[in-house]
Amino acid sequence: MQHSDLRRTPLYNQHLTLGGKMVPFAGWEMPVQYPSGLIAEHQTVRERVGLFDVSHMGEIFCVGPEAEAALNYLTCNNVAALKDGQAQYSAITNERGGVVDDVIVYKYSRERYLLCVNASNCAHDFAWLTKQNRFKAEFQDHSARYGQIAVQGPKAAALIESIPGLSSAAALGYFWFGDFEFSGVPVIMARTGYTGEDGFEIFVPWDQTEKLWLTLLEKGAALGVLPCGLGARDSLRLEASFPLHGHELSEELTAYESGLGWVVKLDKGDFMGRAALAQEKKTGGVKTLIGFFLDEPGIARHGDKIFNAVGNQIGVVTSGTKTPTVNVALGMGIVAKDHAVIDREIFAEVRGKMLQAHVVKRPFYSALKK
Repeated sequence: MQHSDLRRTPLYNQHLTLGGKMVPFAGWEMPVQYPSGLIAEHQTVRERVGLFDVSHMGEIFCVGPEAEAALNYLTCNNVAALKDGQAQYSAITNERGGVVDDVIVYKYSRERYLLCVNASNCAHDFAWLTKQNRFKAEFQDHSARYGQIAVQGPKAAALIESIPGLSSAAALGYFWFGDFEFSGVPVIMARTGYTGEDGFEIFVPWDQTEKLWLTLLEKGAALGVLPCGLGARDSLRLEASFPLHGHELSEELTAYESGLGWVVKLDKGDFMGRAALAQEKKTGGVKTLIGFFLDEPGIARHGDKIFNAVGNQIGVVTSGTKTPTVNVALGMGIVAKDHAVIDREIFAEVRGKMLQAHVVKRPFYSALKK
């Protein structure tokens, strides 16, 4: 894909002004980092507050008298357990329990929901949901209407409190959301994120996104705010052991294999993929997601093979990096289930060389542990 074919977010000119290094991502031209650098951006989110342009993410509404039933059938978590104003992490599953996409479901009422979906899957998700829908509900793709800014870090609430019209959103509980107003413009504020830190994700009308971004930068200056790119977003989510579709998640890997068993609610009634997932839970499955630390210099990357101590391949690396906070080379991978044992010695084949590693508990980092 040529750069001229890439879509641009409403903050594209801001990224250029701020010196962002632009790269192709999921059909969009996005900043991978700014002159401050990935490490500084990463540490800013861990210690203060960072801003991310996530306007490439998709927004799909589900509306109608059977909206709750539709989403409860098409996603594996229990939508019926949500209260109005509450959000839920979930997955859209296929017939074999594979993950079409991981999503956040926001409940307005039993007849109106918002789904935030991955940028690379938005068109596919919308087509899938529409095709599989057999309920009195309609899916509406409103992605072109919304920009989205993520405000992440321990000082995120302090920054939000300083924004006129949005200050009361600082009282939102984790995974709750609401409608607010910024300079006369309606916005959706959610206390959610993809970094392992406290934070907010703000859905704002496309043509007002730049105004909100500039206000956040201005008000956040005293808090040490930095704009952050995709590089820091990836290293932060990896430290927090959050999965990424196309890496830890895919339609070929089931929700259990991908480490999403905690959002599979077999007792809620029938849903897409339930039979396959119930059978997998009964038999125990054969593959699972692990976290690991490398014991030798190097970085394991997506697609690198994983071996046991006697040289047999047991799996594959899904993501890997060296992160500033944990300060070790770490990764996640899908392996044969009998090798998913904490402290088990494994080897990652990195550029033709076998590097010793060991299985560790996930998440690698969490500021949200209670």
